[in-house]
Amino acid sequence: MRFRQVHLDFHTSEAIKDIGSAFNKEQFQDMLRTGYVDSITVFSKCHHGWAYHPSEANEIHPHLAFDLLGAQIEAAHEIGVKTPVYLSAGLDQRLARQNPEWLIRDQNEKTNWTPNFMTPGYQQFCMNSPYLEVLALQVHEVVTRYDADGIFLDIVGIRECYCQFCVAEIRKRGSDPRNLDDMKALWEETYFNYAARMNHTVHAVKPDLPVFHNSSHVDRGRRDLAHLNTHLELESLPTGGWGYDHFPLSARYAQTLGLNFLGMTGKFHTSWGEFGGYKHPNALRYEAALSLANGARCSIGDQLHPAGLMDHATYALIGEAYKEVAAKEEWCQDTASVADIALLSVEAASISPGGSMIDDHSKHADTGAARILLEGHYLFDVIDTQADLGKYAVVLLPDAIVLTETLKEKLADFLNKGGKVLATGRSGLSADGTRFELDFGAEWQGVSSFTPSYFKPGFALQSLQNASFVLYTEGQDIALAQGGVSLGSKENSYFNRDLFTFCSHQHTPSNMEDAGPGITEGPDGIYIAWNVFEDYALKGSLSVKEIVCYALDRLLANKQLRTNLPAQGITTLQAQQSHNRLVHHLLYASPVRRGQHVEVIEDLPPVLNTEVNIALSEPVREVYLAPQNTPLPFKQENGTVSYTIPLWSCHQMVVIQH
Repeated sequence: MRFRQVHLDFHTSEAIKDIGSAFNKEQFQDMLRTGYVDSITVFSKCHHGWAYHPSEANEIHPHLAFDLLGAQIEAAHEIGVKTPVYLSAGLDQRLARQNPEWLIRDQNEKTNWTPNFMTPGYQQFCMNSPYLEVLALQVHEVVTRYDADGIFLDIVGIRECYCQFCVAEIRKRGSDPRNLDDMKALWEETYFNYAARMNHTVHAVKPDLPVFHNSSHVDRGRRDLAHLNTHLELESLPTGGWGYDHFPLSARYAQTLGLNFLGMTGKFHTSWGEFGGYKHPNALRYEAALSLANGARCSIGDQLHPAGLMDHATYALIGEAYKEVAAKEEWCQDTASVADIALLSVEAASISPGGSMIDDHSKHADTGAARILLEGHYLFDVIDTQADLGKYAVVLLPDAIVLTETLKEKLADFLNKGGKVLATGRSGLSADGTRFELDFGAEWQGVSSFTPSYFKPGFALQSLQNASFVLYTEGQDIALAQGGVSLGSKENSYFNRDLFTFCSHQHTPSNMEDAGPGITEGPDGIYIAWNVFEDYALKGSLSVKEIVCYALDRLLANKQLRTNLPAQGITTLQAQQSHNRLVHHLLYASPVRRGQHVEVIEDLPPVLNTEVNIALSEPVREVYLAPQNTPLPFKQENGTVSYTIPLWSCHQMVVIQH
């Protein structure tokens, strides 16, 4: 898998004339060189349903007079650039109008994506319809006729569908479309059948050709879905609805799966389909570096003009990021994450058989937990219930992970080997929600009847001195068990806000009475009695972050990395075992809100005198800045390597050669 990819969208209406008329091989190649691009995904078929090459399995765009796909592949290969080929799998508006009965339908017969044919947009196909055979012929045609370097199939996944093909199939099986469990099983089977059919279609012709099925998000906990692909492409355009929280959370999970993967952002100011919108060059530099720091390769989305002319401003913009990536690749290949903490994803635990069901309260837990771990500069992976816990010192159970027997046994083995657990909210409770399954020095008494409630810490916080602070999310009532240690007390409000009992503008103040412990510690770890990660994701209270960091630091006796990097900075540690070295990544940028829902990166201020201590017992031969190859003074004593980076900006790698 190449490091510097472009995903070249080309969704082009039949109402536009002269398609590809300005395409020029030399100009295409010049733009790829300008952008330092080494792989570009080009189009066989778009969402409108048109082929961009002569086709018997499809229909060429009515205003395209030559083989654009073939010309792009030839031009790219001539200069050593790879060309995966894109086919819109889930959307095909040309066929949708011809065969509307093949479309996904809800229970009210509305179509998916766009509710009807009087609204501009696309409708999505059901893979349980004859469309699957049409798509297979289109994929086969590309693989047999073109020197594609991969196949990218878009807009696919497990979909709810009540089309007449699905209804007929479920009735044929002796069930009923009103039986939701049976329908869910059918929808899963439909997707796996689709993926198996496409993979076989490709690999029967070219056994080693990469194939990726894109659903815009890699579901944590669904390893079976992930491994339908030869690699992963994490679509995550920060300004396109994903935000800057999404990619680190997805990448920290993806790196545990044993698949090569890339991070896909876009050159757009907003998202896909935007012509004339450009991201600030500093944002692309940061986003590409963020991929490298998380063990990923890079992909940047663009959209080709209908005339076929590559936009110079776009490739100059991409080139600013990819010139830096090209210089860094040597230290970013074949890496494995170094981590102290395993963040067990609520999404993953909810998907796994027997796991807790994700709800509106817990859906923010993963985001809040990852945000605190990033801002606290902890080394962590995001894991599912199948992960090996052997490399971690602490397992974090955020807010809503009740313990099945399987998970309980897995954690018991982890604890017996010296590990510790940090649990919050409902996490750590039995599957029936009546007791703790781990010894946190606490006894569960019930869900608190007060929301919000208050916590008065029994330890010092930087932001507060001897005060109780509000927690906005659901809390639990607990009592101190024998041998347990209280790390702070819970306080309730006078009453919940209601029609005849409300006080002031928001919520009622604390009644200042001790309502039992709010945080406890026992032999198995620490328990915090609120959904603190949901709280941090929604409210961002500094006090919440400080109590979580206090608990983690208390559990992490031998933290592998310590730094004075500012909170907005990100740090990761990647091992290149074949080179006997660690690569320490540091990133810094400050996204700011522009417009209603868009966060942008513009400024990349310099960072001064970043101090770092890394636990490492192997003798260190040298420490140097990469890609500059500048030696960095260091000390190694008592199993710790220490160094200070005097000045850096955006992204800096430090190589520790041992």
